[in-house]
Amino acid sequence: MTSSTLILLPGLMCDDEAWASLYPHLPAGTTPRVIDYGMANSITAMAELVLQQAPTEYFALAGHSMGGRAALEVVRLAPQRVTHLALLDTGHLPRPAGDAGAQEAAKRHALLDIARMQGVRAMAQTWVQGMVHPARVQDTVLIESVVAMFARKSAGVFAAQIEALLARPDASDVLCTLTVPTLLLCGAQDAWSTPAQHADMQKLAPHAVLDVIEDAGHMSLMERPEAVAQSLTRWLQRTAA
Repeated sequence: MTSSTLILLPGLMCDDEAWASLYPHLPAGTTPRVIDYGMANSITAMAELVLQQAPTEYFALAGHSMGGRAALEVVRLAPQRVTHLALLDTGHLPRPAGDAGAQEAAKRHALLDIARMQGVRAMAQTWVQGMVHPARVQDTVLIESVVAMFARKSAGVFAAQIEALLARPDASDVLCTLTVPTLLLCGAQDAWSTPAQHADMQKLAPHAVLDVIEDAGHMSLMERPEAVAQSLTRWLQRTAA
């Protein structure tokens, strides 16, 4: 089955702005649709929203960061509906046990405290520093677009999405069962979801194509939209084996 519908799943506190720069570079006839998770506080609830809001029975599916995890959960719930899968700057493993997991929770809750006490915009100005290529930290247009995007959402939404991420499921089994054209993509300088992490995902889904975008961090789709769109175009033009 094929479809011109391309469902796009944003990352933590992101919205359609994260994807907008890609649209002029996507194949003609592609119909993008960005999903809003509302107050969903689990990855499964986000995936269920995708399936409810999808405008067509079959669709290509691309998810960035947290959205990649939601995309994998969509495939778990309804694999027959997904014709193509793209996972951008993301991961597949649950929160680690022990000290590593506790440290992740502490870092996320520290940002939540900033959002609650100083406002989401202040939190975003801290968060974004490590989420783009180091050379782009001084790019005021890029940084403002990311910060403003976050500021459109509330601290309550941030809390719900942190809850979802800390309880994220292990999607290793989903990767192992993939048969549709699959793209794994990340920024070469993504320090949060590293190229090595995507290479580990490819080991579980050997047919997946791995594209590493040079001169980009975690927000690759906003940092290097043309390069990301070119990769997505090649992916959309692939057919299932």
